[in-house]
Amino acid sequence: MSNGNFDLNAAVSTVTDSFGKLFQLQFDLANNALKTLVSVAEPLAKTATDLIGNVANAANQMLQSVSAAIAPKK
Repeated sequence: MSNGNFDLNAAVSTVTDSFGKLFQLQFDLANNALKTLVSVAEPLAKTATDLIGNVANAANQMLQSVSAAIAPKK
């Protein structure tokens, strides 16, 4: 049982430690979310740039084929 004494320093220290741990957990969660987002976005961006390059090459080949078909034969 309690002897009736209230240790204010211990209470403040406990509350401060709790807020510190909560802040650290939120920071770690945000950091992990950012790392996950980057790890997902990186291959997605590479795939998108590869796709854009392939579409540009296909369009260029198509234009060359159309130009060759329209150009007068000598």
